[in-house]
Amino acid sequence: MVTTQTADNVLKSYYLPTVGEQLDKAANPFLAAIKRTASDVWGKDVRKTVTVGVNGGVGAGTEEGYLPEANGNRYVQLVSSLKNLYGTVAISDKAIRASANSDGAFVNLLNDEMEGLVKSASYHFGRMLFGDGSGKLATVTGAGSSDNEYTVDSARNLAVGMTVDVYASGGTLKEGGRVITAIGADGKTVSLSGAKIATPENCTLVLQNSKDLEITGLAAIFGDGDLYGVDRKSNPWMKPAVQTEVGALTEAKILKAMDDVEERSGGKTNFIVCSWGVRRALYNLLSDGKRAETCELEGGFRALSFNGIPVVADRFCPEGTMYLLNTDDFALHQLCDWQWLEGEDGKVLKQIAGKPVYTATLVKYAELLCYRPCGQAALAGITEA
Repeated sequence: MVTTQTADNVLKSYYLPTVGEQLDKAANPFLAAIKRTASDVWGKDVRKTVTVGVNGGVGAGTEEGYLPEANGNRYVQLVSSLKNLYGTVAISDKAIRASANSDGAFVNLLNDEMEGLVKSASYHFGRMLFGDGSGKLATVTGAGSSDNEYTVDSARNLAVGMTVDVYASGGTLKEGGRVITAIGADGKTVSLSGAKIATPENCTLVLQNSKDLEITGLAAIFGDGDLYGVDRKSNPWMKPAVQTEVGALTEAKILKAMDDVEERSGGKTNFIVCSWGVRRALYNLLSDGKRAETCELEGGFRALSFNGIPVVADRFCPEGTMYLLNTDDFALHQLCDWQWLEGEDGKVLKQIAGKPVYTATLVKYAELLCYRPCGQAALAGITEA
């Protein structure tokens, strides 16, 4: 007979390994290409010491002259806090009792819940890789045609069913716990639950309870200001190369960006990620010369190939943008892999106080670090196809 104890055991012994593998390897091709490590985790922080430049104790001289003076490596410590990543499933007591005498019905119940959790977690984890850590999803540009409709700069990061908080332009919470009920086909309008929001212009939509708590994604790495506690104004090596207003894409422009990276940092591009429109532009460029090839990546992904380098399109990549990355310079530092949040009794299924509902929560404490930002590049303002 199926009980909450049975469900608890199945979640821990059967679903956890599968879910962890799916979220680490099958959620996103860029994430699958990044190594995961528990090193350099100190308490609640990641502290990674990296070398800058080359060792200064090398030189040439005469047979009887002085040897080069010792001048060792220059070190800089990158520091960032581990981010708390959660995913929760809810199963009602009624659903458990309804499937109590049928193992098949119970398995179907758990499969549906876990598939939904994996889909949602994959979506948000993939989105965070391209974010700036702020949790910002979109900027509200004005009111729509109805009381609960609003116009946004882009709905790329939004999905029906998401719960969001609305922040005023000054950064103060305006409305919390609004659910996205509809997204316009043009990708510029969104409908939210609840009463009409007064003066919505320039407000931002942020994933519920997540403001400034997400992992440090590419938008932060390619952005301005300090990064990992290091002042980028006095440390130019912390700045990736960014070329704007590229216009029509050509092979020469891509190769020049890759050459510039190698000249600046000594690193080589081994992974390219771009928007769908940019991938189409690249495909058209390569197919004209019948040179469009594909390759297979870890996690079962297939990608277009440019000079032997995989080119992946991602829905969360900004329009008209191509990132030229060296995945060897990235790592996802984690306190542990995905685990169920357990109570003192060792159970993962817990009843919500006052409700006939049980919940189980997946948790991972992790942060994305780029050890050599100057080894990365971006082309922006590309004309999409």
